[in-house]
Amino acid sequence: MSGRREELAANLAEVRQRITAACAAAGRDPAGVSLIAVTKTWPASDVRLLSELGISDVGENRDAEAAPKAAACADLPLTWHFIGQLQTNKCPSVVRYASLVHSVDRPRLIRALGGAAARAERSISCLIEVSLDGDPARGGAPMAEVPALAEALAREPGLVLAGVMAVAPLSMDPGKAFARLLDSAAEVRAVRPAATMISAGMSGDLEAAVVAGATHLRIGTALLGGRGPVVM
Repeated sequence: MSGRREELAANLAEVRQRITAACAAAGRDPAGVSLIAVTKTWPASDVRLLSELGISDVGENRDAEAAPKAAACADLPLTWHFIGQLQTNKCPSVVRYASLVHSVDRPRLIRALGGAAARAERSISCLIEVSLDGDPARGGAPMAEVPALAEALAREPGLVLAGVMAVAPLSMDPGKAFARLLDSAAEVRAVRPAATMISAGMSGDLEAAVVAGATHLRIGTALLGGRGPVVM
């Protein structure tokens, strides 16, 4: 086993132990919590190693990095998640490899994604990114706008309303922040009952996210280590 594979295997085991412990504390079944490996700045070779270790979901933040990485790993049984802020002009590229987009936060993006998905003859699952503190610089839709966005997304051909996503603001306790996300999750389910996905929690706050009901955790640093060499 290569040194890097050993490192990733050890990190993955530790992350899974944390998830299992958090689920036990919250009275949840670990099978209801999915791990998305966030591989931004790390090479396709790490994605291959993670796939060998059982990872099936991979998240990326930037299309310029994600598109070639996904192409290099096209032979692997992976589901690609686009989790970063998305510009409308990048939608045609993103829909070619991503099955889920976590960062839908405005009507114009819904229209651009829907059009790109239709042209690519693909169905893309989408999460509404919710701003838990209302800071426009951080991205995400204000909580008051979530119901209207959910309605628009549910009507858009080529897109499937799947749930909500959020990042806990540094200024807020993660547990309290993620508890607020549950209100938006309920509003989205009122539009589409099957939209049960809650993408919340990263390396530093996954336990709080599990307690709050997260179904998908976006884990980068705890799994791959500190920021790696940027892949272009």
